[in-house]
Amino acid sequence: MPSRGRSVLRRIAARGMALVVGAGMAVTVGLSAAPEVRASPAATGPLRWAPCDDPAIPGAECATLSVPVDWAHPEGPKLELAVARRKATDPGARVGSMVFGPGGPGDSGVRMVTDRVSRFSPEIRRRFDIVSFDPRGVGRSNPVTCSGGLLAERPSPELKSQADFDATMAYNKRLRADCRARTGPVFDHLDTAQTVRDVDALRVALGERKLTFHGSSYGTLLGAQYAETYPRRVRAMVLESVMDHSVAATRDFLRAAAASAGDSFREFVKWCDATAHCALHGRDVHAVWQALLTRAGRGELEDPAKPGSPLSSPDLVNKVAFRKFYEADYAGLATAIATMHAGKPLPASSTSTAPLPPATPVFCSDWHLPVRDYRTYASLVAMMNRTAPDLPYLLPIHMVAACLGAPTANPQHRLDARGVAPILVSNALHDPATGYPWAVSVARQLGRSGVLLTYEGHGHGSVTSGPCMENAVDGYLTGLALPPRGTSCPALGSVNAPGSPPRRLP
Repeated sequence: MPSRGRSVLRRIAARGMALVVGAGMAVTVGLSAAPEVRASPAATGPLRWAPCDDPAIPGAECATLSVPVDWAHPEGPKLELAVARRKATDPGARVGSMVFGPGGPGDSGVRMVTDRVSRFSPEIRRRFDIVSFDPRGVGRSNPVTCSGGLLAERPSPELKSQADFDATMAYNKRLRADCRARTGPVFDHLDTAQTVRDVDALRVALGERKLTFHGSSYGTLLGAQYAETYPRRVRAMVLESVMDHSVAATRDFLRAAAASAGDSFREFVKWCDATAHCALHGRDVHAVWQALLTRAGRGELEDPAKPGSPLSSPDLVNKVAFRKFYEADYAGLATAIATMHAGKPLPASSTSTAPLPPATPVFCSDWHLPVRDYRTYASLVAMMNRTAPDLPYLLPIHMVAACLGAPTANPQHRLDARGVAPILVSNALHDPATGYPWAVSVARQLGRSGVLLTYEGHGHGSVTSGPCMENAVDGYLTGLALPPRGTSCPALGSVNAPGSPPRRLP
């Protein structure tokens, strides 16, 4: 698997190099460096910036970047990537462009720049042009399009028999065919190895000799594989809330995901037991929660996002609890649980939306997580339930079910980024989605180039969690000053209390 994964990346990156922009793009690679490919071409030359088409968003500029649908065949059909930027607020102190790698998969980088630029620290906004893009298949970049009726028929991940397993496999095949027909050729080229080439083309179009990159959540997979493919083209890179693409076995992947979420639930209970303003303080939180799961299983809870429809137990776990863990909003979760336990409806804003359609094909293209049959699937569900008994049918098992039978273009492998510049790896100690052990693993795979920065708090996302984290990240991105190895930053007091401002999330 490791050699296959690296060969996929390098084969895509090495073929089709007819259009290289600029005479200075070739790189001499030292003996200790991983093999490197030439820069990806920017087919349209410099980006042509213009004000974004929403007059309610002042200051943001938008452009498009033409890239091949399949980088292995650069002479073939093209894809227009939507790109956005906000210029550095202090032009005299400008360092260059910083490219943000969106999470998800399925998040819009354009919207991050236009709508959520406050996610970045004032110092980063002052010193860098903040640039991001809608990854292929997302937002305005040839979005994955599927039949709404067919999407509504998606089977529950609560498979009960081999017949259910077979029906899910058949449904997945129908859905892939439908999405491919509606989306076009890019549907078969959504993997992160392709997006790595898109990012390098963006770097060239921005006029940057080396890439300054901040990847968050799923964007860390993009950053890590860019560093692997172009180790000598990285100026600085922050990987925040880290995916570990070396986890090869389906069971190991799901166990790690369940352990991280289960840790967050235990932290929530601990906080509630110790905090007087918790809406469940003094009560048996586990018992109250299990009673809600039972009621959800009987169809007795209403989905606030779909009035008149029941809130299933998987939706209670993933759309209510897991969302609050992301935000480190334990106070909000306690209030929601108390409200539902009292038989009152939740407000519509209390649940997250379902994953975007692009999430599944991108994830399936990057993760080979096979399940042989129903018996194996049931054993995986049982293992996850033992690991996180309060959180049945977590989202990762949904994704595994949705990927049954799907091809994988960019399978898991250990990182090989020898010769890359130092990379700052950042993670919260209690992250529900990308557990701290994944960050430790990725930092180790990077060897001497990996520097781990630990936030001792909660939630998904860490780099803006207080001045300690913010200063460490800002100092590295602006001046390449790394924090000492082993640096950790204290949690910001307790997790969110009533009335506290929302966290800046990936």
